Amino acid sequence: MSKSDGDAREITEPFIITLGCRLNTYESEVMRAHADAAGLGDAVIINTCAVTGEAVRRALQTIRKVRRERPHSKIIVTGCAAQIEPERFADIEAVDHVIGNDDKMRGATFQALARGAAERVRVNDIMSVTETASHLIDGFGSRTRAYVQVQNGCDHRCTFCIIPFGRGPSRSVAAGEIVAEIRRLVENGYSEVVLTGVDITSYGRDLPGQPTLGNLVRRVLKLVPELRRLRLSSIDQVEVDDDLWAALAEEERLMPHLHLSMQAGDDMILKRMKRRHSREDAIVFCERARMLRPDIVFGADLIAGFPTESDEMFANTLDVVSACGLTYLHVFPFSPRQGTPAAKMPQVDRRAVKERAQRLRQEGDAALRAYLDTQRAREAVILLERNNFGRTAQFAETDIDVAGMPGGMVRVRIIGNDGRKLQAEVVS
Repeated sequence: MSKSDGDAREITEPFIITLGCRLNTYESEVMRAHADAAGLGDAVIINTCAVTGEAVRRALQTIRKVRRERPHSKIIVTGCAAQIEPERFADIEAVDHVIGNDDKMRGATFQALARGAAERVRVNDIMSVTETASHLIDGFGSRTRAYVQVQNGCDHRCTFCIIPFGRGPSRSVAAGEIVAEIRRLVENGYSEVVLTGVDITSYGRDLPGQPTLGNLVRRVLKLVPELRRLRLSSIDQVEVDDDLWAALAEEERLMPHLHLSMQAGDDMILKRMKRRHSREDAIVFCERARMLRPDIVFGADLIAGFPTESDEMFANTLDVVSACGLTYLHVFPFSPRQGTPAAKMPQVDRRAVKERAQRLRQEGDAALRAYLDTQRAREAVILLERNNFGRTAQFAETDIDVAGMPGGMVRVRIIGNDGRKLQAEVVS
């Protein structure tokens, strides 16, 4: 990827800035291929996120920074923030084009941009989109792990979430196309693939025969035997199907690490969020998964300070970390997102929101340290991400004194940890 220092050197390939989720990471690689094929070497593409107000502010800051650093580049803004608030970005003089989430995945869009034939704002009605096409891409900048989109959009309406209005209705990629893409990535040297989307546990409901996510997982592992590791991005635990339970129990190449869209541990708050699970559902899910796969670990998204949350309600969320045995927390201090029902609910004092988020993070740090302490003297297989660093099957960061190519696998013995990462030595 070329970086510009003004006009001092020629820009030969598009520069892409990815904000937000793993699905955006995947889509940025698709856009990179389209923009490169179109000859958009002078372009900066900013793939935005809209999950919180802070995410939108970061997008605006990024645009201003890019314009200062690259005054002569064409700035193209796309992603969820651009889809939801196109006028906001079109009003910025520094922005040359605003492209919606559907059009950003089409090669014709970038051909039109290169010819100067594209309108300044190209954002369609995302709710009218009924299909998600697969895209054969070669890689992700390294040979560590690849992301493969299996689904897009969401049919649920959680009261805090704006994303359905940026992504549209749930729609799935045909299993055969997913298998073909994963096979291609494995042939290009990838040892690990992550299945990603907006709501991947809703996979297949719009496809003939209504295959499930578990069915897809088993099909991938059967038809791509060379794939060494398969991971899932965030899942909605209440939607896990029987095939996925069976795959978790029987398929060693399905990694023992699940990230749960949990959001809270209090039943009233979950109800006001319009989530589809209860606190007890979450606990039972983790217990069942651990019975089937004793070495499994869990991550979870948790929101601190959701509207109307009392001290007692927050205590239930704090306690769910230990009740479920969570290891990795993604903590979000609630901030009202314009256009969502939660923004109109009685808000928690901002100081209390920040304090609760900090307490949740501290609980998460303690849970991670406790887990890392249990790994001492155990052996593990590490996927190298760079020299001296990789991750275990459970996604634990690991420092190791070995030089190796990204994507390589090495067996190690855990000798300690620093509270955040494991330390390991190669097993001879």
